[in-house]
Amino acid sequence: MASVRRQSTVFFKENMQHSSLLVLNGPNLSRLGRREPEVYGTMTLDDINEGLMGRYVDVNFEFFQSEYEGGVIEKIYDCEDRGGFIGAVLNAGALTHYSIALRDAISAVQLPVVEVHLSNVHAREGFRQTSLLAPVCAGVISGFGADSYRLGVEALLQRLQA
Repeated sequence: MASVRRQSTVFFKENMQHSSLLVLNGPNLSRLGRREPEVYGTMTLDDINEGLMGRYVDVNFEFFQSEYEGGVIEKIYDCEDRGGFIGAVLNAGALTHYSIALRDAISAVQLPVVEVHLSNVHAREGFRQTSLLAPVCAGVISGFGADSYRLGVEALLQRLQA
């Protein structure tokens, strides 16, 4: 059993030397730590990103945040065009609930995407409980605060090792 784990770890490290993982954030996430801390917590986006880099030292992260739908979509296409990405962890914010264009972009690429949310969207207002993105994502993680990002990364890494 130990040799299988070691081989898996070696494969993973070799793969990650040439691959990146995108952490992509949509509108209003630049305001984390200040915007409704009782809902979203007090950690900033930089805090979350630094935590991921500290925890996963063998992972090449690329972090991106845009207040604009087009910026998020362009980044997905950019990563697909450049190649070398194992997947994306996406907190699309409000775009989750209404962006058909973002849904179409996720569908158009071969990049596995895990949708994440800081809050439990199913315990909030009705309009937040609908995701246009979930059906085209590899999975959805919601309600674990900043840990939602870590869980999204874990899910993508498990996919790579499978």
